[in-house]
Amino acid sequence: MPTPSDTQDAPHDHSPPLRVLQVARVPTQSSGDPDWLIESLWAYQAVGVLGGSPKSCKTFLALEMALAVATGSPCLGQFRVTTPGPVLVFAAEDDPLKVRARLHGLARARGVDFDALPVFLILSEQLRLDLPRDQARLVDAIQTHRPRLLVLDPFVRLHRLQENSAQEISALLADLRALQRRFQLAVILVHHVRKTNGLASGQDLRGSGDLWAWGDSFLYLQRYHEQLRLTVEHRAARAPDPFTLCLHDDDPVHLQVDDDAPPPATRPNTAPRHDTLAQQVLSALRDHAASLTQEQLRARLKVRNQSLTAVLRQLGEAGSVVRTPHGWRLAP
Repeated sequence: MPTPSDTQDAPHDHSPPLRVLQVARVPTQSSGDPDWLIESLWAYQAVGVLGGSPKSCKTFLALEMALAVATGSPCLGQFRVTTPGPVLVFAAEDDPLKVRARLHGLARARGVDFDALPVFLILSEQLRLDLPRDQARLVDAIQTHRPRLLVLDPFVRLHRLQENSAQEISALLADLRALQRRFQLAVILVHHVRKTNGLASGQDLRGSGDLWAWGDSFLYLQRYHEQLRLTVEHRAARAPDPFTLCLHDDDPVHLQVDDDAPPPATRPNTAPRHDTLAQQVLSALRDHAASLTQEQLRARLKVRNQSLTAVLRQLGEAGSVVRTPHGWRLAP
């Protein structure tokens, strides 16, 4: 008779073998996959976050992206959709009639047929992705409608986990990544950011830093008076410079790129924008009460030591950070 340890070490009959492939045989980009789902804004089959403070039109932008992907019309009237297809949306905080009205207005603004719009709305009151039952229900919906894009709005309503727990949040995000790979779709999580004085970055997302480590594409909305500024980040592609959006409140209500607007104003006492890494360093130091050593910053930001050294020197010369015997901190 086998011992308990023998039983534990024996392979499970129902477990499929690991898929192993010589690296040279892994399909490349030449297989026909495009770089973008929405050119410059969202990578093809990317997972990521659309973040912003309250009342910064996050849901409006998410629905604008959903409409663009579903119809193939340019997003925000400007950004080309390369691979249109159905879209599946879960809007936990908005009444279905309100979502319908918004999409109807966006369809009118873009001149597309609303009645033929392949956007599908999940009507369940709750969808908890930390519960196996709800995970299975979401898989069933995806199998039925085969969306090109899945929009989940907002992230805080999708689970009952500790938002700052990397262990708990990373497990949920891993499940979403597995879902993306299984069905070859893109996933947008709508989420909140902390208060930020400069350009938004992944370090400003509320909760666990795993959100930023997980994603491929990120969009950040910030409101300054009557202006909306959209900042873009990509893991593996160059992002466009931040630009201004305008919410047209005439009928129909819609978002549009404002090419004639001056650059969005920045708040005072912020370091000049040189690159995204500088903002990541400032955000990491702002969120940590004590000083951080360069090694600790490297571990948090996952960057090369040479790049981090150059940015710290730059921020030090600008008077944004100071070096102490215990590491780096924000200047008083």
